[in-house]
Amino acid sequence: MFQDKRSKKIVLVAHCILNQNSKIDACAYYPGAILEATKTLLNADVGIIQMPCPELLYLGLDREADPTANCTIESEDTRVAFRMKEEQAKTLCQSLVDCIVYQVEEYIKHGFQIVGLIGINGSPTCGIETTWADDHALDGRGVFIDTLEQSLKNKSIFIKLVGIRAKDPQHAIATIENLLNN
Repeated sequence: MFQDKRSKKIVLVAHCILNQNSKIDACAYYPGAILEATKTLLNADVGIIQMPCPELLYLGLDREADPTANCTIESEDTRVAFRMKEEQAKTLCQSLVDCIVYQVEEYIKHGFQIVGLIGINGSPTCGIETTWADDHALDGRGVFIDTLEQSLKNKSIFIKLVGIRAKDPQHAIATIENLLNN
């Protein structure tokens, strides 16, 4: 089965890597996708699963920001991080994770390789090496990635996780190329 031209290699990608329009206000570095990261993936002939953006789905595109407040990017990221720990947000994240885990299981069952997952460092939800709280980046996983990783581990599925940052495209390319080549 599946003896056609497909590579049978899959990468899971944080939503905002392929769609910067979903980012919190003042945080998009590109008009559309993170160009260098996307080109690297496309040139590698891997299938791309764009994971959903839990922040967008829970808080909306404006992240329920108060337009009259004089907020900084840091304070808004902190507010979003706090909101994404609410019980409803956790329930949403688990529901989204369940859909992703099902897809991963299906690919594995049919002999596909899950090459890895690419997240956004510094994100309260999709951070890999760093997340966000209390107005600064800190070591650790974002709430969505943490939930996904735990659910995969519960199924004895282990995927390499790497994080990139839109404002550092050369490091992003190197990180993705390293993921694809190992």
